[in-house]
Amino acid sequence: MSDVEALSDSSQRLTQAERRERSHQELLEATMRVVSKQGVAGATFEAIAREAGFSRGLVTQRFGSKDGLIRALIDGLYNWQQSALDAAHVRSMDGLSALCAFVELHCRTLEGHEEDKAYYMLLAAAVADRLDIREAFADSHAVQRVLIRRIIERGQEDGSVRPDVDADATALMAGCALIGIRMQNLIDASTDIAPIRHSLIGALRAQLAP
Repeated sequence: MSDVEALSDSSQRLTQAERRERSHQELLEATMRVVSKQGVAGATFEAIAREAGFSRGLVTQRFGSKDGLIRALIDGLYNWQQSALDAAHVRSMDGLSALCAFVELHCRTLEGHEEDKAYYMLLAAAVADRLDIREAFADSHAVQRVLIRRIIERGQEDGSVRPDVDADATALMAGCALIGIRMQNLIDASTDIAPIRHSLIGALRAQLAP
């Protein structure tokens, strides 16, 4: 194969990869819209395919099952979260400031983000109906717990968090508080989140600061 042919073949493969990534993202976004509009019961592969403008076969091929779809949605949200944390330069903060920034970010994403609404609607259905996809959410929350715990441990290392704090228990407590805030917002979208956010951050600072 000549250099020109190799370059052309490489460009074609890249284009195919880009197309696959684009269609993957469009399917996830379609899933979020369907869940937000029609609820969890309406999130069938047929409905998602119709919303995205693709065939049902493509949805099945990409995700395989409802569990695969949920895990892909969770991965997408986790990647978005990491990008948002990086954009806020959380890694350069001391541990306590980073934890407060993490809470701030989570609470502010309640404002107009269909991604989070879809996620928590699916989570509520998984728990209420004892669906098999509960395991996917358990894995997701375990990742979040580790992330928060590491932030707290970083604070203990840099002196912004008391050394006698149980980092894992505090991480679980903070994670549960964030889930509660999001569920309250799902139940009553008119809930004023700002004072709740301020109270949670204030409680964390009072509990963790030396």
